[in-house]
Amino acid sequence: MLAEFDLIRRYFMSSQEASTASNGVTLGCGDDATLLMPQAGQQLAVSVDTSVVGVHFPREAPAFAVGHRALAVALSDLAAMGAKSRWCLMALTFDQRQFADDEATHLWLADYARGFHTLCQQHATTLVGGDVTSGALSIGVTVMGEVPVGEALTRSGAQPGDLIAVTGALGGGGGGLALWHKGERDLAHPLLRRYLLPEPRLVAGVALRGLATAAMDISDGLMADLAHLRAASQVGAVIDIAALPLAEELENTLGREAALKAALSGGDDYELLVTLHADDIAKAQQRLASLGLTLTVIGRCCEPLGISASDQSDLSSYVNGYAGWQHFSGDTP
Repeated sequence: MLAEFDLIRRYFMSSQEASTASNGVTLGCGDDATLLMPQAGQQLAVSVDTSVVGVHFPREAPAFAVGHRALAVALSDLAAMGAKSRWCLMALTFDQRQFADDEATHLWLADYARGFHTLCQQHATTLVGGDVTSGALSIGVTVMGEVPVGEALTRSGAQPGDLIAVTGALGGGGGGLALWHKGERDLAHPLLRRYLLPEPRLVAGVALRGLATAAMDISDGLMADLAHLRAASQVGAVIDIAALPLAEELENTLGREAALKAALSGGDDYELLVTLHADDIAKAQQRLASLGLTLTVIGRCCEPLGISASDQSDLSSYVNGYAGWQHFSGDTP
C-alpha cells in the first residue's frame, strides 16, 4: 500500500492545474496551507459537508459515485447561495482492510478520485488541499465560491405573496434510494442516477441572482427544507401538490402515492427551492430555459406561519414514511 503522501500525490494532485494567478491559487497543494486570492468585488462563500458510509451513501455504492456525490452535495450549498464555485478541500478517511488486497484498494481509490475530479472539472473547481487518513469510510468536503457583494441568495428574504418554485424535478433521490433497497444496481436507471450521481444546480443559482427573494437547496426533502426557509423568512406556505414536477420514471416505478411522498419528503434531490415575486417568474424561467433547466411554480408564500395544501388535502399523509432527513434519528440509506 502507498504511504499517505504518495497516495495523495498519485490520486489527488496529479490531475490538478499548476498554481497560477488565473485560478486564484497563489500557493496550492504541497505546503501546510493553501493561499487563495478571491477576485475584487466578490464575497467568499464557504460551506462544508460530510458524507459517511451507511449514513449518506450505501456501503456497496460504486467508488466513482462516492467521489462524485461527496463533492456534489457540498457544491449544492454554493448553488443555493448563487455562488460560482472556485476551490475545494477534501478529507478522505478509509480503511484499507476493507479491501481484498492492494490492487483492490488502488482500483477503488482510482475510481473514487475519477468521480471527484470529473465533477471538479465540470464546475471549474480546483482541489487545493486536504487530508487522507485511516478509519471508517467518510469524506469531508469544504467548497469555496465567489458571489458579487450584495448579490448572495439567502433563506430569509421571502415575503407573503411570493411564488414558491423548484428547479428540475423532485423525488428522484428518494425514489433511487427505494430502488437501491430493492436490489437495483444499474446506474442507467434514471432514479438510481439521481440518488447516487446528483447534479448541483450551480448555473441555476447564478442565473437566479437578482430575481430570487430566498433560496436553499433541497437535501433533506421539500417539506423539511421549506420549513427551514419559512422559519428564516417568517412566512407561511400553500403548496399545490398537483404542480409538483416528478422525476423521470418515479410514478411508473413507485406508484402515485409513493411518488408524491418521495417528492415531498424523500430528500437527496439537490434541486433549488426558491421564492420570487410574481412579476419575476417568467424572466427566471426564461433564464433557466436558456441553460436547459426548468423552474416550476409549486405554491406561494402567505401570512400564517404554517403550511397547507391548496386542495385542502392532508399533507401529513404524504410525509408518513418519508419524514425528511434527520441526523441522529437512526435513518440509514
